[in-house]
Amino acid sequence: MVPQVIGTIVNAVGRVIGFGATQGVVPGNFPIGCLPIYLTRFQTDDLTAYDEIFHCLKDLNSFSIYHNERLQQVIEELKIGHPNTTIIYVDYYNAFLWVLSRARFFGFDLNSLQKACCGTGGAYNFSPTKMCGAPGVSVCPNPYKYISWDGVHLTQHAYKLMARWLISSNLRKSQLHV
Repeated sequence: MVPQVIGTIVNAVGRVIGFGATQGVVPGNFPIGCLPIYLTRFQTDDLTAYDEIFHCLKDLNSFSIYHNERLQQVIEELKIGHPNTTIIYVDYYNAFLWVLSRARFFGFDLNSLQKACCGTGGAYNFSPTKMCGAPGVSVCPNPYKYISWDGVHLTQHAYKLMARWLISSNLRKSQLHV
């Protein structure tokens, strides 16, 4: 399905450019194998399915990497076809891993790195049948200690840290091109 998804993204970017946009940002995928929703859905007793550093699902992260690599290729093609348009790839994958790898420094609870802050049940505090906001689903008192808000989305604190990394990363890249 990656080619169809990438095609849809390319079509959308093309339409936006057609409306007159001269600048655009296209985000890549997160390492989905690290998110509570996927860790819960594809949980297994096979320890080789998980990476040794973060305990993320390797196959799902490989899928994200494949998607992101293909997306970056088509963005480069779009840039060639639209030389007067600035299109920036946003590397959510590595920004997320940067936050995860520095979790202790940023004050996250090391025992809850892959648990949902707002959730209930299981190893990852996530249940697809009792999502955040449902009756009886608790909200954690300190979201600054969590990376994941509801098992699907990140907390404001995690997004803020990722944004800092993304901005500084893109500034470094732009300085290399000057």
